[in-house]
Amino acid sequence: MHTNLFVITGGPGVGKTTLIHELSNAGFTVVEESARKIIQAQMLANGDALPWKNKMLYAKLMLEAAVNVYQTIKAKQLSEPVFFDRGILDSIGYMNMENIPIPSEMKAVAIAHRYAAKVFILPPWKEIYQTDHERKQTWEEAVFTFEKMKETYLAHGYQLIEIPKADVGTRRRFVEKEIGLIG
Repeated sequence: MHTNLFVITGGPGVGKTTLIHELSNAGFTVVEESARKIIQAQMLANGDALPWKNKMLYAKLMLEAAVNVYQTIKAKQLSEPVFFDRGILDSIGYMNMENIPIPSEMKAVAIAHRYAAKVFILPPWKEIYQTDHERKQTWEEAVFTFEKMKETYLAHGYQLIEIPKADVGTRRRFVEKEIGLIG
């Protein structure tokens, strides 16, 4: 387990990326979500690995991207906190959500690549939820995604810390306090 590698997860449209940018602006090392990049690349290439087309291939690409970035960050041997916009288990959670069988090698990868015990989860927040060209989920699907991510991380022994619905500065300070950087 790497005590300085923190995951920020939750359903879509709850402010994860905004919080990641705020943490980056505050000087923290952050890792942006790969799912949106995969969707954009697949749409540009007229590819099949999209959550509304080939869900298994999409999940596989998400997992590969998450593992690659995890290994890259781990190899740097950073001692300060690093924040990931979603983690490896988000791919597993997505597969659970879509009732896609999870191959044993994928499960093994998730178990072998551990983050800090505390995982930050952002709850559904209807007032800020929006769809866009890559985010097509309904509000109900967004809430369901939150529940599946929560279930997945808890099943893998992580402690979930729910980030309050608040402005991004308050959210950043909440995270900093939870990891012991401010009193």
